[in-house]
Amino acid sequence: MSTSKDNHRKVAEFLLRIKAVQLSPEQPFKWASGRNSPIYCDNRRILSYPEIRTSMRKIASEMIQDRFGKPDAIAGVATGGIALGALIAQELEVPFIYVRASAKEHGTGRRIEGDYSQFSNVFVIEDLISTGKSSLSAVDALREAGLGVIGLLAFFTYGFPDAAKRFELKECPFFTLTDYPTMLEVATDSNYITKAQKIQLDSWSIDPVTWSENHHSI
Repeated sequence: MSTSKDNHRKVAEFLLRIKAVQLSPEQPFKWASGRNSPIYCDNRRILSYPEIRTSMRKIASEMIQDRFGKPDAIAGVATGGIALGALIAQELEVPFIYVRASAKEHGTGRRIEGDYSQFSNVFVIEDLISTGKSSLSAVDALREAGLGVIGLLAFFTYGFPDAAKRFELKECPFFTLTDYPTMLEVATDSNYITKAQKIQLDSWSIDPVTWSENHHSI
């Protein structure tokens, strides 16, 4: 039986292999926030690889059930958590709904899409945790709609301390399929990055703001 650490490493290997996570300390990426970063994550790429998609769907579903039991339903966070969440809901054979980033400006003006009148609790699926703000905004919307939020699963996290604190303050338990330290460990072991690059990548995680100011993006 696979341990949690085994699964963390396996998922990290998958994400590196399909370039869902890219590491480039010498030529950083520019995030939407304007910050420069040595890592870029696009978990939507998982959907393009059937074998990896299936494996990760099963790992996620097993981990949810082992830790929290079977939820009434799955709620995906738009947009990255919609398809991934639907896959997990299919595996668990439970209903699926999703939460928009903001309410529709036309029609019903709803923020939560799907029929949630027949169940009382949900488990939330997110593709990535950065600051945690968008994930917890979705959690707030679900709670305001009268649904209990059992917990949240993200496929990857950068591991910023302020994000973990936000989840704690909202009393929302969460876990991830893999994380930044595991990603660097696997990348180093597989020679995807050098030890010198790992030092650069470690320094970013300690102080992303200063790192961004000292490095130019591609």
